[in-house]
Amino acid sequence: MTEDREIGYLLIHRSYEKGALSAEATKVIFPLGEKAMQVVRQIKEMQKISDRLRKEGKRIGFVPTMGYLHDGHLSLVRKAKGLCDSVVASIFVNPTQFGPGEDFQRYPRDEEGDRAKLDAEGVDFLFIPEATEMYPSRYQTYVEVTEVSKGLCGDFRPGHFRGVATVVAKLFNIVKPHIAVFGEKDYQQLLVIKRMVEDMNFDIEIIPGVLVREEDGIAMSSRNTYLSPEDRKRATVLCRSLAKGKELFESGERRASVLSHAVKETIESVNGVSLQYVEIRDAETLERIENVKRSAVIAVAAMVGPVRLIDNIIIGR
Repeated sequence: MTEDREIGYLLIHRSYEKGALSAEATKVIFPLGEKAMQVVRQIKEMQKISDRLRKEGKRIGFVPTMGYLHDGHLSLVRKAKGLCDSVVASIFVNPTQFGPGEDFQRYPRDEEGDRAKLDAEGVDFLFIPEATEMYPSRYQTYVEVTEVSKGLCGDFRPGHFRGVATVVAKLFNIVKPHIAVFGEKDYQQLLVIKRMVEDMNFDIEIIPGVLVREEDGIAMSSRNTYLSPEDRKRATVLCRSLAKGKELFESGERRASVLSHAVKETIESVNGVSLQYVEIRDAETLERIENVKRSAVIAVAAMVGPVRLIDNIIIGR
C-alpha cells in the first residue's frame, strides 16, 4: 500500500468513526492494479480460494473476528499483512461460545462498517458465513481443550472455550492459513488456541498481537459500547489496578499472593465494580504459580455495572 493510500484510508476511517461519513461513502476507487477486498460467504468457495492461493505459493495470514471492529482488531490485520502475501479476515458471531443469558442476540454488529475498515486496511478476502453454513442441521462435533480452559473465564462462562475451540478449528480447515493472529487481550483464549493447534497437529503458526488500549486506558473491546458514561469511568480501575501490580513487580515483589492482593484492593475500592477474579498465572502454560520466576500474566475480570470486562498485563517478559 502506498503512503498516499495509507493516509487517505486513515482520514476515511477517522471520518467514518466520527459519524461524518456513511459506510457507503467510505468505498474507495482503487488505483489501477490494486484489487478491492473480496467477500466470501460459502465454505466451499473459501476453501477453493485458499487452495488456489497455496498452489500459487502465497503465504496466507488469517485474522478471525466476531466483527464490530476496533483498532485492536485492525492491529492484528496489520501484523498479518506484514507477515503474509494474502490476508483473510472472518466475521462470525459464533453462537456456540455464548451461554444461556449471555449477549449473543444483542452483541454489536456492523457489517457495512466492518467491511469498509477491512477494505481500507487492504484485506484480500473477508469470510462472512451464516450460522447455518457453519452449523448445519444434525451438527454434533465439538473440540474441547481440557486443562487450559479451566479457571479464569472458564469458571464463569462454562462451555465458552469449547465453542471457541470448535469454531476456530472449523475456520482453520476452511481458510487453510499458514499463520493466524490472535490478540493478547483474550489471553486465555490465545493459550487455548495455541494448545489446540499443538495437540491437533495443525500446520499453522499462531502469532500473538499486543493488547491495544483506549486513550483512557481501557482495553479495546466491542463490548465497551455497552458501558454508560459513568461505568466507563469506573472501568478504568481495571487497567489502573494492573499497572499497580506491574509497578509492585518491577519494584522487586515476586510473591503472587502479594501482587494479586494489590490488584484486588485497587479494584474493590471503586463502587459499582464487582470483581470476579484476579489471578497470576504462568504466561506460557496458564498454570497457577506462587512466585513469579519467569513471564507471567496478571488476569482480571469484573462486572462494571451490567457489563463483564476482562483485562490483563504481562510481567517479567
